[in-house]
Amino acid sequence: MHLLTFRTSDGDTLPGRLADPGTAEASLTGALRSGDAASTVFSVHPITVDGVTDVGDLLRHDDWRDLASGRAGEPVEITGADIAPVIPRPGKILCTGLNYADHITEMGHELPDVPTLFAKFADALTGPFDRVTVPAANAGALDFEGELAVVIGRHVPLGGAPDTATAEDAIAGYAVFDDFTMRDLQYRTAQWLQGKNLASASGFGPWLTTTDDFDPGEATLVTRVNGVRKQHALTRELVFDPAALVRFITTFIDLHPGDVIATGTSGGVGWARSPREMLADGDTVTIEISGLGGISNRVEVR
Repeated sequence: MHLLTFRTSDGDTLPGRLADPGTAEASLTGALRSGDAASTVFSVHPITVDGVTDVGDLLRHDDWRDLASGRAGEPVEITGADIAPVIPRPGKILCTGLNYADHITEMGHELPDVPTLFAKFADALTGPFDRVTVPAANAGALDFEGELAVVIGRHVPLGGAPDTATAEDAIAGYAVFDDFTMRDLQYRTAQWLQGKNLASASGFGPWLTTTDDFDPGEATLVTRVNGVRKQHALTRELVFDPAALVRFITTFIDLHPGDVIATGTSGGVGWARSPREMLADGDTVTIEISGLGGISNRVEVR
């Protein structure tokens, strides 16, 4: 299944299921190349469950798969601009730093023995095709980080994922993520928090592709800036794969339905290039992962 959160005409949101994922992905691929993803039309079955306003709410029901397939209404047409972050308010967003060998090398670090994690807040998320507005004072070193995102589908208590099979079973699905970064703020201190949490800057979506429809070890990630390829990676090159991250994280904290793990970016980020290639007003960052679709966010400096 392909599940998304979409904005309704009355200002609320609802979860939905793509009516025809194959057609939607093909349409989106063409739209990402032509730069009009926000106006692309998608056919979606709204999912109507009391108290459920987005995919995150849906995942908190143990029978979310049945609800998604059994309570979907007649299809409606929405545009890319109507699509919200697939999980608008995750309880936790755990980001992984330095998880592709080429990126670790380009940033001057050694391969880690355990994952490097930091927090991103829900306020930092934005829709997959929304514009990213950056205050001019914060625009000195803006960077892109195309990533595979993992979405948790059930509660995993502390110590509750002791093996790979259990960890994989906890994953609801995957989506595309931009760990949008202000490098000058990131490296102002030893802690990365301030550089990773610009409000409404990290595109997330366009939909959640469930585990039965996506293999995280067989995908290709490509990031483009203004149509020019900057990152290209195979997800199997992750130092710590999704299951390994779930296993590690649950050695010190619970995971809950709707929690998000961003698995880290590959080589090719603007900061590591010579000369550096920072994002500027008017630049568009497009990130695609084969089998998951893509996101595209235009930067506006104000």
